[in-house]
Amino acid sequence: MNRFFPAFFVVLWSTGFIGARMGMPYAEPGSFLSLRYVIAIALLGVIVLATKLTSSPAKWPNIRLVGHSILVGMLLHGLYLGGVFWAIDRGLSAGISAMIIGLQPLVVALLAGIMLGEKVSMRNWLGLLIGVVGLGLVIVPKTDISGGGIMLVPVMVVLMAMFASTLGTIYQKKFAANIDVRTATFWQYVGALIPSLAYALMFETFTFNWTGELIFALVWLVLVLSIAGVFMLLMLIRDGSVSKVSALYYLVPASTAIIAYFLFGETLSLLQLFGMALCAIGVKFAFAKVKK
Repeated sequence: MNRFFPAFFVVLWSTGFIGARMGMPYAEPGSFLSLRYVIAIALLGVIVLATKLTSSPAKWPNIRLVGHSILVGMLLHGLYLGGVFWAIDRGLSAGISAMIIGLQPLVVALLAGIMLGEKVSMRNWLGLLIGVVGLGLVIVPKTDISGGGIMLVPVMVVLMAMFASTLGTIYQKKFAANIDVRTATFWQYVGALIPSLAYALMFETFTFNWTGELIFALVWLVLVLSIAGVFMLLMLIRDGSVSKVSALYYLVPASTAIIAYFLFGETLSLLQLFGMALCAIGVKFAFAKVKK
């Protein structure tokens, strides 16, 4: 199944747009994320305990690995999602946010070479650069920056979120890659809950408008994104280089645009279709093996 994980991961990760679009109008970002993490922690706890009755029980990590997983969770989920949700809640275009996050593969490739010693060939770099161009062609037609321009503080917050996710991905590969994904994900969401809950307690009211859309979004984001999607991400990081895994993020905006077309009737221009093709070409180059 590992050969199909990249495609599954891209599709599942893309549906986060659908869940956020449906749920965010009915809850504050920190409160929404905190509730999402609490539910995910509870479900993962049940999953871990249930595995004790099977032939492959989840292995509980030692204190050192628990600490690593909590820190990864704070970076990879808490600060990353918290920053993006906060910026969009403050009026920053989701398209601009996606464009900034789309720079992550380049940053990951650079830092992975420095911090992990991963080799990134010229062909891999070319793929990453092609992916950035393709990502821009997909996102720009959906981005409206007229009237009021781009707000500096939300942009800086999304940049912080992008770097937090980048550092979390690299830290996971370096210090916490060989942990059972079930227990690792449990402790990651404990870490993710810390910044989200702290922000919500200080600045929000925990007000929820319990509509069908909010309930569906919460269930979808917990089961599909927080558990299935993250399981796949951790397995991809464990089994491959982080620079190549991060290149998959180039395909997320294109996949999201296709889903939005069928669910919400959002149109796709020829420029966007061309951008999607460039994203696919970029990922092909980025996943090319380095010849020794």
